Amino acid sequence: MKVDVYNLRNEVVGSLDLPEAVFGAKWNATLVKQVLDAQVANRRAPWAHVRDRSEVSGGGKKPWRQKGTGRARHGSTRSPLWVGGGKAHGPRNDKDYSQKVNKKMKRVALFSALSRKAKDGEIKVFDSLAIEKPKTKELAGALHGMISLPKSGKRYDVLLVSEVANKNLFRAASNLVKTKAIAADSLNIFDVLNHKNLFIDKEAIEAIGKHYTI
Repeated sequence: MKVDVYNLRNEVVGSLDLPEAVFGAKWNATLVKQVLDAQVANRRAPWAHVRDRSEVSGGGKKPWRQKGTGRARHGSTRSPLWVGGGKAHGPRNDKDYSQKVNKKMKRVALFSALSRKAKDGEIKVFDSLAIEKPKTKELAGALHGMISLPKSGKRYDVLLVSEVANKNLFRAASNLVKTKAIAADSLNIFDVLNHKNLFIDKEAIEAIGKHYTI
């Protein structure tokens, strides 16, 4: 697949053949969903947590003798039956939500998503995404010229992919709404699908192929 190469002024400065193995794969909705669900699940942190009877303080002494009081027998005031006692069957923060997906599945799903975006015209290749200073205003001005937004629009919805960790680009993008910059070797299915536009440094094209086809 042959595509135009742009500069940050949105001018065509050349062309490039996208590797068929990466950007010409078949769309596999089932696998893409499976890998996406696994990635989201692996990020999930179970914050909700209740303390059971072994974790609440107190309750070491039997509240009254076993027999002869006429009251029900109890061994601890920290039973779930008592006010201030441990909670039974509540949410615990030791639950593991992670799902295992092997590398081949991740790679095939990623290539499938990239190919779909390329087919839909949502991928744009640049000769370089490097910027001299980490200025958000400078990057925002460049993106405004590339994406059809109202003059006051600020939601760019774009993922910027560079060959290496470009600190200036990363810092400039961090202050923009729905804009993220990542290195080619950190590309993942969630970020690809979570952003409508995918802007890739031409040097990152080769890096993606090398990193994910090993």
